[in-house]
Amino acid sequence: MVLIPPSCEGPALRALRVAVVGAGPAGTYASEILVESGLDVSVDLVERLPAPYGLVRYGVAPDHPWIKQITAALHKVLDRSDIRLLANVDYGTDLTLADLRDHYDAVIFATGAIKDADLDIPGIDLEGSFGAADFVSWYDGHPDVPGTWPLDAQHVAVLGAGNVALDITRILAKHPKNLLATDIPPSVASIMERSPLTDVHIFARRGPAQAKFAPLELRELGRLPDVDVVVYPEDYDFDAGSEQAIRSNNRTEQVVKTLTDWTRREPGELTASRRIHLHFLHRPVEVLGADGHVVGLRTERTALTGDGNVRGTGEYHDWPVEAVYRAVGYFGSALPEVPFDEDDGVIPNDAGRVLDADGRPIPGLYCTGWIKRGPVGLIGHTKSDAQETVRHLVEDAAHLPTPTHRDPAAVDALLASRGVEVVPWTGWQLLDAHEQQLGATQGRERIKVVPREEMVDISLDRP
Repeated sequence: MVLIPPSCEGPALRALRVAVVGAGPAGTYASEILVESGLDVSVDLVERLPAPYGLVRYGVAPDHPWIKQITAALHKVLDRSDIRLLANVDYGTDLTLADLRDHYDAVIFATGAIKDADLDIPGIDLEGSFGAADFVSWYDGHPDVPGTWPLDAQHVAVLGAGNVALDITRILAKHPKNLLATDIPPSVASIMERSPLTDVHIFARRGPAQAKFAPLELRELGRLPDVDVVVYPEDYDFDAGSEQAIRSNNRTEQVVKTLTDWTRREPGELTASRRIHLHFLHRPVEVLGADGHVVGLRTERTALTGDGNVRGTGEYHDWPVEAVYRAVGYFGSALPEVPFDEDDGVIPNDAGRVLDADGRPIPGLYCTGWIKRGPVGLIGHTKSDAQETVRHLVEDAAHLPTPTHRDPAAVDALLASRGVEVVPWTGWQLLDAHEQQLGATQGRERIKVVPREEMVDISLDRP
């Protein structure tokens, strides 16, 4: 998509230098759209990790390699000569906002949302209570999370009715031998092999027609080797709002059909060594503990109110579980010196233009992706979102602040003076090839390198 710069009287627009902070899909697409916008522009893509691709690398379950195929498209973008990758560079420490202002005409923040949203119920901070984002980062080999995980629970509760809840449920319940063909790190597989887990319980506060599961991912649960899906007919209720959703939405119709088909299974068919239990119309109200550790979950039975929403009934159930995982959404993180909306977890903005405390656009500052609009939508939405942000940057091009240093070598020198070991695109290519070679020895696409120091050493071709 080419965005023609606005015509203006007087001198021609100067060549621009833009920093994009975050090399996930949002930042990568914004970079591509920007260099194809018609402006004379070069982009530095600043990434705090030693590897690009963001949640595509560190947020997609290892047994879903088809989703990770998006990296092929991202690779083509980062391989361009007018986009530089500056990985292993942390915004806020290695480079401050003042530094970026001093070296770039504009900055686009595309840092995503990597924290777990809060769930304000008693006991949520007990030992054995986890956020889905942390667990996903662990099994995806994120270099900034601990290398171990306490997989010592036999019975686990997962709170949520979306695809992240399905992902962590599937990874928890799946026998480790069925993950060994993926890019799962060996250290993660080793811990999973020792897991005593037998039962995972998913709790959704609304009914089957309100679940946000993708039909394909839901059906996948029913095909896991030696894992049964257990459903409870008493949890199936459909009000007028539910019926309307089923009639008008093909995704909802498919989800409800799959769930309803599972109710027709005979108990004698359920013989697997592990089980996934799907509970609807149960609202988590308390994580139960003893000696500081999770020993159970209390839920309140809910009832549909006719419009797809629910109310509490005052009927409570206690479930004996030793671990609880909340999958109730992601939440953005505040960035140093950048305005932040603490309630919504986003940078306050007007269609991508960052706003100050008085609601006025800050010249030269933009945002895109989940840090702009919250953690909703698919990768396709991320691309259209980036188009909106870049369109406004193009409109502002003639009025952007002028940086002091325009030579790309100036920011390189600054980082070098601070001892920052920058991983360029060629460095990522070395690490990428190394991981693929490790995988080839075991018939796998790749085996991830997890420790940050090792990632940097390989990327910088150090012994």
